[in-house]
Amino acid sequence: MTRDLPTISEAKQEAKHLRATLAEQGEAISHAQALERVAQRHGYRDWNAFHAALRARPPQGWEVGGRVTGRYLSQPFAATVLATDEFRPGWFRLVLDLEAAVDVVRFDSFSNLRKRIRVEVGPEGHSKERTSDGTPHVALDLAHSGSERTSHEP
Repeated sequence: MTRDLPTISEAKQEAKHLRATLAEQGEAISHAQALERVAQRHGYRDWNAFHAALRARPPQGWEVGGRVTGRYLSQPFAATVLATDEFRPGWFRLVLDLEAAVDVVRFDSFSNLRKRIRVEVGPEGHSKERTSDGTPHVALDLAHSGSERTSHEP
């Protein structure tokens, strides 16, 4: 589909609004029926298919060509997403082209600058890999809450 899809939270709000509007017009429907109608408005056969499609999308900005900011090895960065792949629900492999190279070595006498990095990040926007002090290797700034991707309510 070429049109922009809402987030799961936005779709639920749309269903809530639809239900209230129909109630004002004298037509009472359940929340589940409202969700089904919202899914059909967006071209999906039912809420389950729509919900699955929404969950399969990377968070806003994590798509190819998107812009992300965050910290890599505790250093701030801004980058363009060159590739993205969901390898399990909520977890993405991203290839990032950093605006400015980041030194991945902490020694004064040696440097190793990286401009392109491959990272795996979860729904919280950070990697499971951590430095010796417990800081995630990468932590992306989330423009929108990642919690809506992990919501299991209808």
